[in-house]
Amino acid sequence: MVSAEVARNIVGIIGNVISFGLFLSPVPTFYRIWKRKDVEEFQYIPYLVTVMNCLFWVFYGLPIVKPDSILVVTINGIGLVMELIYLAIFCLYDKGKKGRVQVASWLAVEVVFLAGLVLATLLGFHTHAKRTLFVGIFCDVFNVMMYTSPLAIMKKVITTKSVEFMPLSLSLANFANGCIWTAYALIKFDLFILISNGLGALSGAVQLILYARYYSTTPKRSKDKADVVKASEIQLSGSNAECRA
Repeated sequence: MVSAEVARNIVGIIGNVISFGLFLSPVPTFYRIWKRKDVEEFQYIPYLVTVMNCLFWVFYGLPIVKPDSILVVTINGIGLVMELIYLAIFCLYDKGKKGRVQVASWLAVEVVFLAGLVLATLLGFHTHAKRTLFVGIFCDVFNVMMYTSPLAIMKKVITTKSVEFMPLSLSLANFANGCIWTAYALIKFDLFILISNGLGALSGAVQLILYARYYSTTPKRSKDKADVVKASEIQLSGSNAECRA
């Protein structure tokens, strides 16, 4: 019979694979940026938000905060590197250079904020339970804030009666991601991962329901437009990873 720990590790590995696929979804957009040598109307803010989210969850999963959570660290560590690569590509091809300054400034703020959180955690709390509670609250509050994007998108779907800005593949992936990490949190109970990804699974389910309802009334769109939608949607869809955790 498979032990709870083994089952949790298997589920966590599956979650890592799904989340990795979600982190890869902006690749077509950045390939287009690289090919055209121009960021055009690309929005970098979602990527900065995801960087901060990944930083929170990497810290949360470290043994000094939450023991036995290495799979949370791995996927969010990978996600962090990928998001930074995306931002580096943006800065490389930002012709106006204004975006570069803003990205660098926000990254500096995020690093300082994380450093403050780390110091407060290590100096102010001396048990795993207290550290998990303190850091977990930051992680979940930040994730709840990230869910404002899919809510706005779902409202747009209902208003326009079109799923043009809500690709089925992303909705399915986010639903699966939320479900698998919710299962991970339940096997060895983790309230903060459960809250974050339970909301992600619920959000994904609602998106799928809306997709089924409004698919028939959706006009066709161009490939370029679809790529833009994919990149922006995945970064703000939440569930997450979360980032993905």
